[in-house]
Amino acid sequence: MEFYEEPHHYVKTIFSDLQGAWENLRVAVADAHPFPESGRLLFHIDEGMSWECVRNLSQMRNALLLIQNIANTNQVPDEVIEAIEDVLEIFHDIPEQQ
Repeated sequence: MEFYEEPHHYVKTIFSDLQGAWENLRVAVADAHPFPESGRLLFHIDEGMSWECVRNLSQMRNALLLIQNIANTNQVPDEVIEAIEDVLEIFHDIPEQQ
């Protein structure tokens, strides 16, 4: 019987950058909580980070648009807006064939 060996290195991809940006967004919202619609934003951020969205980038795009719309129609701290823009920037850098 052959045992699976732990890899000795990992290849960094744009998806690891995207994951980090999502995590930074979640931290920015959690740190600024409470503010109007912060609970709603946290819910949709968790949805955007979910396995279903990672496997279906069009679903992630929809979650990002919803998060952006909620932030744009409410008084959201600047740090949160910047974190949303970071996620969007990396998301738009993903090649279409992914």
